[in-house]
Amino acid sequence: MIDHLDHLVLTTADEKACTRFYVDLMGMVLETFGPGRKAFRFGNQKINLHVKGHEFEPKAQVPTPGALDLCFIASVPLDDVIARLKDKGLPIIEGPVMRTGATSRIRSVYVRDPDLNLIEISELSP
Repeated sequence: MIDHLDHLVLTTADEKACTRFYVDLMGMVLETFGPGRKAFRFGNQKINLHVKGHEFEPKAQVPTPGALDLCFIASVPLDDVIARLKDKGLPIIEGPVMRTGATSRIRSVYVRDPDLNLIEISELSP
């Protein structure tokens, strides 16, 4: 019945810091759509942005900054990701470690975004 994820919604307490993280560090594209709506686009997906206290309806029952645990597959080798994170001064809180992804084993590092969401960045492993 379900084929793939189209988008998800991230609730932030600090729109500017959140945008810097996902656009400047993660390389996503900021997209504006509809009145006052913003999203971070990457590949064929996007993350819609809600600001705490100014969410769009309908919304999650309890939209909360810092409640997400997301895993992204990198478009470059993980060693390049690690170098970029170090260059930008973002601490890696764990990794690289081997994990089990949706379609194969993955090699991952973990960081936190400005709202303290757990962000896993991975590369597919043979």
